Amino acid sequence: MQNESWLSRSLAAVWHPCTQMRHHEAGAQALPLVPIQRGEGAWLYDFDGRRYLDGISSWWTNLFGHANPRINAALKAQLETLEHVLLAGFTHQPVIELSERLSALAGGALGHAFYASDGASATEIALKMSVHAWRNRGQTQKNRFLCLEGGYHGETIGALSVTDMPLFRDAYAPLVRQSGTVPSPDFRRAHPGEDAVAVARRAAQALEAALAAGEGNIAALIVEPLVQGAAGMAMYDPEYLRRARALCDQYEAHLIADEIAVGNGRTGTFFAHEQAGIRPDLLCLSKGISGGYLPLSIVLCRDEIFAAFYDMETRRGFLHSHSYTGNPLACRAALATLDIFAEDDVLAANQKRAAALREILAALAEACPEVRHPRQRGMIAAFDVATDDPAFSRRFHRAALENEILLRPMGNTIYFMPPYIVREAEIAFLGEATARALKQALIPKSSG
Repeated sequence: MQNESWLSRSLAAVWHPCTQMRHHEAGAQALPLVPIQRGEGAWLYDFDGRRYLDGISSWWTNLFGHANPRINAALKAQLETLEHVLLAGFTHQPVIELSERLSALAGGALGHAFYASDGASATEIALKMSVHAWRNRGQTQKNRFLCLEGGYHGETIGALSVTDMPLFRDAYAPLVRQSGTVPSPDFRRAHPGEDAVAVARRAAQALEAALAAGEGNIAALIVEPLVQGAAGMAMYDPEYLRRARALCDQYEAHLIADEIAVGNGRTGTFFAHEQAGIRPDLLCLSKGISGGYLPLSIVLCRDEIFAAFYDMETRRGFLHSHSYTGNPLACRAALATLDIFAEDDVLAANQKRAAALREILAALAEACPEVRHPRQRGMIAAFDVATDDPAFSRRFHRAALENEILLRPMGNTIYFMPPYIVREAEIAFLGEATARALKQALIPKSSG
């Protein structure tokens, strides 16, 4: 079988990310490594012809399906024109047009775009940009950050300083400058009688106390608006963002919105922070912005931050770069992605898909007593599973693949983030297959 050949070659030569490679060794508890030959629409196909519904958009990146004809065509045309040119001292049409269109989507409030390759790099840029802007204004004491409990912003050294995930951070603790952590507004933390708004307000009170205790040294607060992804799709009320914006203004700290995962229409609006009626000072985008095609990340900033660097002295400029900054192919993929949003009225169409996701959440909660906290924000749906089985995540992932769906739980949290071209029949299949996989994964361990 072709799968076995490609599998053995990959295990021998490739070191896979966020993976304990030993889990892929043969045995009853092995976590299968799946060799993929091709993709089409919402489906992935292995070398033996078996298919898998991509229920997580390949790590939250693939917005409009695999091998999308319109994005393919845009990239082919760009290949015939310009594949790459350095962005230091040069510019090109795709990066200009993309910067203009993103600024317009942000209502003109975020007027300048800085480019990188991935989400962690965008976080690094936003942190450096914040501290450097304060320094250029003579406020060198502003060099500390606040982040939310359970927040995830990447795994590079700077990004780890605002990532409250011991699994990722502790091994590199000697290299990391720790930031201050404030309570998450996650509605699952509600006290008896509290609703999501009350939880948000209580968390905002703690944020105010931390900003006050910072004695003017806080450069920025960084948040994942509305949904904290790696924390288990922790969802919270927009009230927290409204209060955070006001508090950052009061204490003269930048508000960094990490929309790497939750931007690009995931929560129901193009930018998640729009639902709070606010704008951040710095906005990080990546993942779906290129349709899942090419590495690309962008930091949008307010004009006041850009102005802090605008000077004849090089040392006052923002000194950050990488060789493929603003790559024309990646920018063209992003422009094609934005074209699909506009031409297909995607945000409106996603309301029907979101309703279908809501239906399968309700059905799963009714059918499985172990389902806890079913929740949804736009095209992100999730629930927790009441089990003390430490191997549940791997057991469920394996069972999901057996049922032709790609789902990758985070601990006891199962979530759905399908591409925006998924059909209602495919969403129904996703729910039915998830129910079967849950039943298989929750059998007593002695029987597994």
